[in-house]
Order: sequence, then C-alpha cells, then structure tokens
Amino acid sequence: MSRRFKRLGIMLLVISMMLAACSGGTKEENATAGTAGASTEGAASTAEETATESGTKVVKDQFGEVTIPTHPQNLVVFDSIYAEYLIEMGVTPQIVLLTPEVEAEYRPDYLKEHGVQIIEVEQYQYNYEQLLALSPDMILAAGEGMEQGVYDELSKIAPTVALDANSEMKRAMPKLAAIFDKTEESAKVLAEFDEKASQAKEKIAAALGEKTVLVLRVEHNRYRFMGPKGGSSSVFFYDILGLNSPDAIKDSTDWFSQFSLEFLPEMNPDYIFLEDRTLVGYDTKKSMEDLKASQVWSNLEAVKNDHVFPLKTSQFVSGVGPIGSVKLMDYVVEKLVP
Repeated sequence: MSRRFKRLGIMLLVISMMLAACSGGTKEENATAGTAGASTEGAASTAEETATESGTKVVKDQFGEVTIPTHPQNLVVFDSIYAEYLIEMGVTPQIVLLTPEVEAEYRPDYLKEHGVQIIEVEQYQYNYEQLLALSPDMILAAGEGMEQGVYDELSKIAPTVALDANSEMKRAMPKLAAIFDKTEESAKVLAEFDEKASQAKEKIAAALGEKTVLVLRVEHNRYRFMGPKGGSSSVFFYDILGLNSPDAIKDSTDWFSQFSLEFLPEMNPDYIFLEDRTLVGYDTKKSMEDLKASQVWSNLEAVKNDHVFPLKTSQFVSGVGPIGSVKLMDYVVEKLVP
C-alpha cells in the first residue's frame, strides 16, 4: 500500500508541475497582448491611449473617445497630408482618398511608391457606400471643420478618428504620432524640418531685410489676401520663413480676407506670391484679367520690379507635409533670394 501511495504522490506532483508550467505560459501571453498597444509616454492629452487585451485601444479625438484597432489592417485616410505625415513616421496606411484637381503634384506618385491605394473622390463630398465597400477597420480624418452628422455616419462604417487638428504639420503630426506610438519618429522628422526651415529663414532675411511680401489670392469673383496671423499657411510664410507682411495688414488674423483693388496701393508690397485659386468648378480667368489690366496693379512696386511669382493652391493647401513643405520652401527661397 505504501508503494501505491508513493507512486500516486509522484504522479500528482508531476501533474501539478505541468499545470503550473501551462499557467505560467498563459500569463506571459496575456501580458504580451495587454502591452502590445501601450500608449506613447508623454502623448498629448488629446490622443490618450489605453491598451487592451483584445488588440484595441481608446483614443480621444474631436468628438470624444473612440476605440480603434491597435494595429489597423485596412486604414482609410481622408487627408492625403495625414498620409504623408504617417508615412514619414513609419506608418503606411492602406488607402488614401484624394481629389486629383486640388492635390499636390508630387503626392500621388509618392503614395504609390509606398504601396498606398489611391481612391479618387469629389471635393468636399462623402460617398458612404463607396467607403463601406472598402471595408476599412479604421478611418482617419481631420476633425476641425467636420460636422457631427458626418462623423456619426462614418463611425457606422468603421471606428473613426477625427483628429482635433487641421492640416498644420506641427499641430497634427504630434497628435498622430501619439495615436500610432511614433512620438520619437515624429520628433525626428520635425527636427529635420526645423533645421531646413532655419537655414531658409536666414537666407531670406539676409536677402530681403525689411522688404514686404504679400500672398494674394485670385478667385472667380473676388480678391483676398493672406493674413500674417491667420494660422495654417500663414504660419508657414510669416512665422516659419519669417516673411514681413505689408504694414497695412500686419495685424490681420484671418487666413484670407476679401479686399477691393483700391486697397492694393495701401499694401504696396515689394514681392507678391499670386495664387490663381484652384477649386473644382472654379473659373478665375476674368478675375485675373481684370487684376492685371487695372492701373493700381501696374503701379505696385512688386509689379514694376517684376517681383510677382505664381503660387499654386495645392502648393500651400494640400502640399504642406514634410516633403511638400520643403519643396515649397525651396521655391520661395529660389524666388526671393538672388
């Protein structure tokens, strides 16, 4: 009997050890799953993340909290500029929606080179059936300017992050980095850009001194100037590159303000970047002809000195990523620095 009990005890001990080993392996696997989507240390409060054991995490966007996949497999990005930010940080989306007529010239080829599928869409339109057919597991778009109703419809198709930002690189990129755990990569990209911008700013300052620069937009039925304190593109021209605006508009906080041609002599800039506004269904031909035929235009210092340079809408509206901003920067330096 004692030998039977002894054998039974040994068997129980072996079984116990086997169960303990299996239990330990399960805990390790669970721990790995639970930390796979851990949030970036120091992430912005607008993109706080909480990893879960199911491979999802919770982020905050323009409209509140949304649960998204930790590693989306079919990410649809609405803004091509956001796609550029992601790619430069090491995150490649699967699909990008863009409108060819207003897209930065370089970006379609750039996206294709990185294996991104491009879906052409109409400007300012949302085709929910088309989106549903793409079967996204996550949708990413800019939240500023998006209506709650649109967000609700998109959220029915897939978890949607409406980033609480516009397209401005230094606002949007860190928030995207926090969501995708790429804060270090984002900081590196921005630092490299800052270095190039600093060099460009020094060249422009040395060449122009106190001379002024106006960004003038020609539309189909009006003219508008860019305010130096208007945010977004204004930051690029008047802050990052340090251009001096005409005194008459130095305190303007509007991105673009309408004006009559009679106001041009009051601004009388030394240099003009002239945008022929590109918009689907837009025709600016007559407005441009009227501008160039006017006496006030021909009397401007910039016009008399042949210091008027064309500017494409896509260059500073959609082409403002790490790639596009450097291209635009190089163009401005080329025109302003002898």
